[in-house]
Amino acid sequence: MTREVWVTLSGLQSGQDGEKDGRIETAARGNYYQKNGKHYVIFEETVEGLAERVKSRLKFDGDTVEVLRKGAVSTHMVFQQNKKNLTGYQTPFGQILMEIVTGRIRLVQNEEHIRADVEYTLRADGAPLADCRMVIEIRPAI
Repeated sequence: MTREVWVTLSGLQSGQDGEKDGRIETAARGNYYQKNGKHYVIFEETVEGLAERVKSRLKFDGDTVEVLRKGAVSTHMVFQQNKKNLTGYQTPFGQILMEIVTGRIRLVQNEEHIRADVEYTLRADGAPLADCRMVIEIRPAI
């Protein structure tokens, strides 16, 4: 994999009533590297409705995916297969405390493509909010 990459994050949420709440997708140019068996991608993204760009870092391997975002929206989300993690999600309107219950993480990679697929449930105050799926795709920037 090259150092300069194109990263795409897409997410799909389903409410507890089974209704699809929508698909979210962001794509950006970034820098990729590997260190101690883990993959890293650093990039900046634009968040709809906010003027300030958000600096993001992805760190992952086969069992864990971390999403670190700093800026107008800040969070450090940790997804560990078959585990629960608490996270704070800082927005311009205040902080939200959420629990992430990760189900399955699948990592597929070859010379030209890396794909991490994460299935998880978001909970607040012990109650499930949404079943979610996040897909991270990384390809060389051309």
